Amino acid sequence: MRIGLILAEALGGLRRNISMVISVVLVTFVSLTFVGAAILMQAQIGTMRGYWTERAQVAVYMCSEVSESQTCIDGSATEEQVQIVRDRLADEALSPLIADVRFETKEEAYANIVEQIGAEKASVFTAEQMSESFFVTLKDPTQSQVLVEAFGGQLGVEQVADQLQYLEPLFSALTVATYIAVGIAVLMLIAATLLIATTIRLSAYARRKEIGIMRLVGASNRFIQTPFVLEGVFAAFLGSVLASAAVVAGLHFGVDGYLRERVPFITTWVSMQDAALVVPVLIGIGILLAALSAGFAIRRWLRT
Repeated sequence: MRIGLILAEALGGLRRNISMVISVVLVTFVSLTFVGAAILMQAQIGTMRGYWTERAQVAVYMCSEVSESQTCIDGSATEEQVQIVRDRLADEALSPLIADVRFETKEEAYANIVEQIGAEKASVFTAEQMSESFFVTLKDPTQSQVLVEAFGGQLGVEQVADQLQYLEPLFSALTVATYIAVGIAVLMLIAATLLIATTIRLSAYARRKEIGIMRLVGASNRFIQTPFVLEGVFAAFLGSVLASAAVVAGLHFGVDGYLRERVPFITTWVSMQDAALVVPVLIGIGILLAALSAGFAIRRWLRT
């Protein structure tokens, strides 16, 4: 099989069908950009979930003067009630689950409020109105329900809050966005596959006399099919490269250049290393789909 002749045939087909080739490149570019974005979004969700899961705490808030919970009918938690919670956290039933316990006094809680909202706004509160709190870091964050059951409804305890539960809506929203991106990507990939097949059929029809002559001189089906397959692969490859460049650029300018500075509470972001792993996946998907679609289309056309 003469490689030079096959490549010349493929390039000639690309020149004759330049408008359709551009269409294939653009559709492949858009669809694979969505695929890359979905992969990076899912990686970001996994990174964030792993980071916050390790650091999420269970907060046991003791009753304060302004608490309205049924367990706070006597007002602020007494020293005895605070000591009961401290002892239960240290006993044999719960201590094996706990990695660290930090106790926050009313004065420390008030100082945190002042730091967060400023002294002027915090002046409407007093330190006595703050809650004493235990912040518990678990060895296994998925065991947080054990503490909720252990201290929920206990006199002197206003609330037991699992901090990880506040992040679940964010993770859920990001997951839904990922599914939407994947859905759009799948539709666009189907469109790209059909467009590649149509392009190959039109190219084969335009060169039907050449194909007839090739058959008369004894050219094999593989020799005839290969240039057409290369046309689809080349167009899809260009689209894949553009999609890869868009993903890398989006990560560099969108994440590193914009989001890192404006979303400070998220300290772990996907990196260029993640993008480097996505690029070969996108190129591989583009080439594989193009090769399969073009190969099927030209084989079917040659049988007619």
